[in-house]
Amino acid sequence: MFRPGLRSPGVMAAACAGASLLAIAAASAPATAATAAVRAAHTRHPSHGSTAKPGAIATAKTAAAKQAGTQKTGTQAAAAKPAPHATSMQGGSEDLSVRATLSATGMTGRPPGGGLMAKQTSPYARNTITRDYIAAQSPTTNVLNLVRNTPGVVVAGADPTGATDRMSVSIRGMNQNEIGYEFEGMNPSDVLYYNPSSSTWADTENIGSITVSPGSPDLMAPTFSAVGGLISAKMRSPSQKAGGLADFTFGGNDLEREFIRADTGEIGHSGFRSYASFSNTTGTNWRGPGGLNRWHVDFKGEKTWGDGNSISPFMSYNDVTESLYTYPTMAQWREYGDSYNYARNFTGSNTSYYKFHQYEWRHAHASVQTHFNLGHGLELTATPYIYDVDGTLNGATTLSQTGSFLGNESAGTLQFPSGTSGSAVGVSVDHFRESTFGFNSALSWKYHHNELSLGYWYSYVNYTEDPSYSLPGANGQAANLWGQYPVLTGSGQRLLQWNAHVIQQLNAITLQDTYRALGDRLTISAGIKTVMMTRNATNLIPGATYATGFSDFQPLPRVAISYQITPHDQIYVNGTTAFREAAAVTPSIDMFSVATGKMTSAHSGAVKPEYSIAEEVGYRHYGAFNFTVSLFNYNFTNRQITSNQLVNGTTITSSLNGGGQTTRGVSAEFSLPAWHHFSPYLSGQYLHSTIDNNIAAGGDYLPTKGKTAVLTPKFTGSIGISYDDGTLFGNFSFNYIDSQYTTFMDDQSIPAYKTANLSMGYRFHDIGFLKRPQIQLNLVNLGDSRYLSGAWGLTSNAVATKGIYGHTIAASQPTYITGGKFSGLVSLTTGF
Repeated sequence: MFRPGLRSPGVMAAACAGASLLAIAAASAPATAATAAVRAAHTRHPSHGSTAKPGAIATAKTAAAKQAGTQKTGTQAAAAKPAPHATSMQGGSEDLSVRATLSATGMTGRPPGGGLMAKQTSPYARNTITRDYIAAQSPTTNVLNLVRNTPGVVVAGADPTGATDRMSVSIRGMNQNEIGYEFEGMNPSDVLYYNPSSSTWADTENIGSITVSPGSPDLMAPTFSAVGGLISAKMRSPSQKAGGLADFTFGGNDLEREFIRADTGEIGHSGFRSYASFSNTTGTNWRGPGGLNRWHVDFKGEKTWGDGNSISPFMSYNDVTESLYTYPTMAQWREYGDSYNYARNFTGSNTSYYKFHQYEWRHAHASVQTHFNLGHGLELTATPYIYDVDGTLNGATTLSQTGSFLGNESAGTLQFPSGTSGSAVGVSVDHFRESTFGFNSALSWKYHHNELSLGYWYSYVNYTEDPSYSLPGANGQAANLWGQYPVLTGSGQRLLQWNAHVIQQLNAITLQDTYRALGDRLTISAGIKTVMMTRNATNLIPGATYATGFSDFQPLPRVAISYQITPHDQIYVNGTTAFREAAAVTPSIDMFSVATGKMTSAHSGAVKPEYSIAEEVGYRHYGAFNFTVSLFNYNFTNRQITSNQLVNGTTITSSLNGGGQTTRGVSAEFSLPAWHHFSPYLSGQYLHSTIDNNIAAGGDYLPTKGKTAVLTPKFTGSIGISYDDGTLFGNFSFNYIDSQYTTFMDDQSIPAYKTANLSMGYRFHDIGFLKRPQIQLNLVNLGDSRYLSGAWGLTSNAVATKGIYGHTIAASQPTYITGGKFSGLVSLTTGF
């Protein structure tokens, strides 16, 4: 059941105090620009603690003379440099130079493209988003929503605020289950279903930067599912001085959010500094009944010493309860539009009552990133981490008291309360628990022009899932949504849909070598990652195979070459390989219908992993204008397509084997440095993706060879412009997504759609202890477009089709994600 909004009096008080003082900001006496700039020049570097040189002070005074009377400069860093990281095949890191900021939120007003196009030197396509763009977006959004403007990225959201994880993302036509994720040195995603759940990682105010590496994951990253590339995010570093940030957001659909962060600054002379934050978000669904309740805690610390030694602990905890949205078929969308929703009232027999369709997930992440300079060119990085999620996903079906089944055996007479008729609504309680321990490390040795690295990654996953049923009362309230009071069979057993326990262990060893020549203008890298994985599963359901399992070994070689033609121009070429095991527990266990006792899904002992071979050629230019272009080619075998469907009220995730696939395309982006405080940004991609063979279905083969692959829009593009003069700031973005097929036969598709978002704000001068308070307005989906943003369930064919051997293959309908309508949010923010 949707819980009433939690409230934090301390957070509310801080936010309201900031709001009330905004009204008198105009009366505050501003400091001169010269004083502000000199203060910024003297500011200690947030990562290293070094003070500015005299030349920097002179430069600051000169700049201030040109803009006399402007605002005071803050002292935080936009995206403080993280602790040193193991060298990877990705090559040079992005240019995230640290400058004194214009705002308490970390914006500088200087990066080209408004923070969407940081400079890159890697021999792979790469895009980094910095605090200037992140801070201009709604504080309610998450990491995946923030990458929607980068080339080739398609974000299919169900909520206009971005507060929910009921969404999907794809890169170059590869969906989120084919993408790897890295956050604070750890794998933050569900490694069985490959769901990122990025809203659980950290609050937006604490995200320092996000990097998208399409098609070419970091060889040292703790992931094995990154066929479609890697999305990595880093938190901001703790401030050198004590302080904090408070933020209050409210908007459409009863949205309220409070956030507060406290920085310790350097504690004594220990070299250690840290921060902790708390947020609470509540709101109602933009369509249909129900809503969202989320509360979140972040912590990050950092200590540096000696020559490049550091340790950085991190922890986050997230608890979210959310009412689900419906996923209509195309026919339902055309008939009802966004009015196709769950029922607001319980009639005693309707399974569509909204309180039966929700989820609650509790995520915990923790890691400790360490870096040690061992001398003589040797450096060691090591990151132990843990990931834990305890959750429940609810749906509903009708249970027969005498005709239900436990596995393939009759359940007898179900133990319903006295007076219950022969059937009753059963609320599906899909309770799962996943605990992961991981350790990722790398030892590198630099000698003259050569760097040799050896990496080791270990991961242990313990997963349990046992969907049961609970009976609701006359008021529609289920006895328990976590499985504590389940429906029992005639013999007293829990009526379960399956009872799975999965253990997965992974060992990966990486060896890579990088050689630089011609004054470091030429870089040649080569490496190999060998992955050894074992997955074992048990299923305690009558009629099911009790134990299944498999082991897999995959060598993943790669090579990359880059050449710096001039200080402004670079070319690169690379060849990479990647693989991914089939998603979910479905391939490992047998599933049965509670209504019929028939097997609905059989385990497969020979599911072949998806494997890709990719080539890429690219060019970059940085200077008076910035331009990058990348041409790419992928060849897939056993392409795994993840799809969802409801069976007996429970969401079943399965992998469809899409066979071979060839994907080719070109992506590009362009930006200009800030000119009169304006900075434009453009990105686009052309994609041509085809299925290479006929796909098995219904005892025959569908004639799919040569068809366009599912969810691969031919054209995607983004146009953006940002403005920031230190007081007034704003950001506008426009996105176009071409049509996308949702069946292997290309007989149904998502229509092309366009969306536009706008943010604008005003910064005040300091008011007492309040540092650079500001007010910000975010408008999402300006044109109030009604559109389908993505697919929830894909199928082989939406129209009955005759197979290669003459059999008629029945139609099955895809289901869709409905894009969020127009919404507005106002945020009041202040540092202290």
